[in-house]
Amino acid sequence: MRTRRRHERDHLLQLAGHAPAAGPEEPEPLTAEAGAVPLLLQPNPAYIIGGNYDVLSNNQAAHELFPRLVTEADRPANFARWVFLEPVARDVLVDWEPEARGLLGRLRTLAARHSGDPRYTRLIEDLNEGSPQVRDWWPQYEVQARHSGRKRLRHPQRGATDYAYTAFHLAEQPEQTLVVYVDSSAPAAEAQP
Repeated sequence: MRTRRRHERDHLLQLAGHAPAAGPEEPEPLTAEAGAVPLLLQPNPAYIIGGNYDVLSNNQAAHELFPRLVTEADRPANFARWVFLEPVARDVLVDWEPEARGLLGRLRTLAARHSGDPRYTRLIEDLNEGSPQVRDWWPQYEVQARHSGRKRLRHPQRGATDYAYTAFHLAEQPEQTLVVYVDSSAPAAEAQP
């Protein structure tokens, strides 16, 4: 019921030309049922991110594949902060620059929908402050939609590994995205009748 009221309030604020009211680091609501889905997808790395790339739920395989993607004392773990501000990300993301540019384009697209929302404003300020690449790339105004695709990631035990990933948007919160990675070199499971 709380999610429905928040959605209705946000819709009315948008109709009136205002950004939805949210605390500076108030995490997006996530139902317990949705939050449990990444756990069910183990051993495949899986996580749910919010519109501003806050990590709302993840499983152990994702935790191992994306080390140091952790919640800080005053804010939730955030995938964009990890990519640009955590040095280990440049090792994990084999093709760091194109992956980072794509993520920044997707963040710009989402931030435009939430002009004035302090969660996005603070994130963009933090990224600009801490990353010379963000300072160079943000003014280029590249935009991109979230999508599925392929990535090369450095797995802690297997080294550089090709992954296929799929992004699913949650029905109740369409800007929340479940992302699931599958090792594309692993043999596909046979379909059962």
